[in-house]
Amino acid sequence: MTNQMIIMFQQEALAEAGILEYTGREIEVMLPDESVMTFKEVEPIHTYSRWRELGFQVQKGETAIAKFKVWKHTSKKNKETDEDESRMFMKTASFFKQSQVKEIEK
Repeated sequence: MTNQMIIMFQQEALAEAGILEYTGREIEVMLPDESVMTFKEVEPIHTYSRWRELGFQVQKGETAIAKFKVWKHTSKKNKETDEDESRMFMKTASFFKQSQVKEIEK
């Protein structure tokens, strides 16, 4: 399962629990058998670092609305063979919603 799928399923569970809100829009997903599945769009959640990349700062005092495991990629150079070695592993990440962040002033 990809990180995008993990986050999407977690967003849905958080919306059903009343922690996140639905946006009022719908998303259609084409499945491998070419059937279409429709989902209600849920407000976005991101990690601290992803919000920073998007130009937002998590507000002081805010705590994560959810913590769950996602895939993380790492790579390093093997000193003996001078080749890049990469691996994937599951790591717990903290997620924040849009009402917990503010745009960084430029």
